[in-house]
Amino acid sequence: MLIHNFLIVLLLLAGCARSGEQSDTDNPQQPGTSVATYTNPVFEPILADPTVIRDPETGLFYAYGTQDNWGDGQGSRLVPILRSTNLVNWQVVGPAFEEKPNWKDDGGIWAPDVNLVNGKYHLYYAYSTWGDPNPGIGVAVAEKPTGPFTDHGKVFNSEEVGVPNSIDAFYFEEEGEKYLFWGSFSNAPTQGTYVVKLADDGLSVPDLSQKVKIAAGDYEAVMIHKRGGYYYFFGSKGSCCEGADSKYHVLVARSESLMGPYLDKGGQAITERGRGTLFMEGNASIAGPGHNARLIADDEGTDWFLYHGIDRDKGKVASGASRRMLMLDKVIWQDGWPEIDGRSPSTTPQKASVFQ
Repeated sequence: MLIHNFLIVLLLLAGCARSGEQSDTDNPQQPGTSVATYTNPVFEPILADPTVIRDPETGLFYAYGTQDNWGDGQGSRLVPILRSTNLVNWQVVGPAFEEKPNWKDDGGIWAPDVNLVNGKYHLYYAYSTWGDPNPGIGVAVAEKPTGPFTDHGKVFNSEEVGVPNSIDAFYFEEEGEKYLFWGSFSNAPTQGTYVVKLADDGLSVPDLSQKVKIAAGDYEAVMIHKRGGYYYFFGSKGSCCEGADSKYHVLVARSESLMGPYLDKGGQAITERGRGTLFMEGNASIAGPGHNARLIADDEGTDWFLYHGIDRDKGKVASGASRRMLMLDKVIWQDGWPEIDGRSPSTTPQKASVFQ
């Protein structure tokens, strides 16, 4: 009888151990799931210009991307939303917008940046066409990360703020003050990436003339990350959207002040063109890695880098859009600087992020 009971206990323990194992098909979206390894991409066919935020109430991650036609017959998705528990397994939730904002006559909704602002989800976005002489930045608000997002209209356009190609918004908040970074490629005299202070509600800019230049006009897709005594600038250079021929790559710089100056490893200010320290570039398998989301720390304190990259063997989808897949890689900190192993996207199985 004792032996019989002992065997039952062993079987129960074994069953408990097996139930803790996770796979891509074992309820991947149940809270608290984790996976041991992953292989890029973590989502395909497209989630371009990703922004990722964690819902503090549920612990779930939500990723948002540029409006794109995935070539699957469903048309152009107005800012697709994905959901995950672990940054590895992602599900499509739906679009952030039911219809395009109406403050501009033509364009796409690009490069969303989603943040919790005053307890609500603010989605900053670029409204632009290719070669647009006057693109701008708008903002929409929702009570939940899945929306529905209600548009609050234009924050500013390029002509109003005096910065050409005003796209790629990035929100940053510190000590109660709210800031918006933005800017994209240009050779005009007023080119560059800038920052300006937002109003307390995060919906407008009190004084556009108070903008500060952060980087030169050979950058776009700015992201600022604070660590220790430094603010780290991540920015993309090169062509984003030429399929397998895309030349996007990411460079970094850092500053002791949010407003700069941001210096590369060589001590050169990135307000001058051609400056910056290489963080990631393409390789034989993946072209054009860039336009990254904020760094996200897992339960072990490891920082993770989410960005888009293009499979060189499948550079575009049926619609003609570049196949900008969602990618994930671990950040290594060396001597106060962020690095990616090999300075290029991983394409083999990697140890996954850890979330309990």
